[in-house]
Amino acid sequence: MTNATELLRLDGLSAGYGEAVVLHDITLRLNEGETLALLGRNGTGKTTLMDTLVGATTQHGGRITFGGVALNHMPPHERAAAGIGWVPQERNIFKSLTVHENLTAVAREARNAQHRAWTPTRVYELFPRLAERQDNLGTQLSGGEQQMLAVGRALVLNPRLLLLDEPLEGLAPIIVEELLSAIARITREEGLSAIIVEQHPQAILKISHQAVVLDHGTVVHSGNAQALLEQPELLDHLLGVARVD
Repeated sequence: MTNATELLRLDGLSAGYGEAVVLHDITLRLNEGETLALLGRNGTGKTTLMDTLVGATTQHGGRITFGGVALNHMPPHERAAAGIGWVPQERNIFKSLTVHENLTAVAREARNAQHRAWTPTRVYELFPRLAERQDNLGTQLSGGEQQMLAVGRALVLNPRLLLLDEPLEGLAPIIVEELLSAIARITREEGLSAIIVEQHPQAILKISHQAVVLDHGTVVHSGNAQALLEQPELLDHLLGVARVD
């Protein structure tokens, strides 16, 4: 096995909103080309961790290193420029712009010649529904189409790390399957590193390398995603799910 290149490193991270500390002593590693499933019940700090990675919280302690560069005091726009792509729960697409304008407004060139650039054309190949609706305004899209556009808009930034905060939440089963297939292609086939927050873990664990479970703002489990998937009792225990015999 070749030596993996570390992309993201958290050491003793504590963070929250203002004076309120939500995350306590978070330590994790993510290598280039790996996907991490970030799991936990509601209110355990998953979204706070994503917010912290993009610079939207107050960091109280510890260190974040991305691509060998410390992010602790770096503002959000510089983190985005450094290669962190974010798809928040709210999606935050530009609803007054068309699908195509949403993509072209933020598109940037590939970071290096080793990776094929994500362009609006490639996003349309990934999500044919968006190709059919490229002249539609954001307000004219379904929830699933808005989620596809939010993912596509993050991709055309050509990030090194993609953050997906509950990308499957509230979507119809057929749309969930389309998005899962697209995410698997982005990560497994294209090799883009990703951290995915999801309330329903089985589908995400199948396409992830690592799994981290949070509870009360601390890491209570960290390990191989496939191994956790193969231990449903442990997974249910970590997520506080009562099993019915």
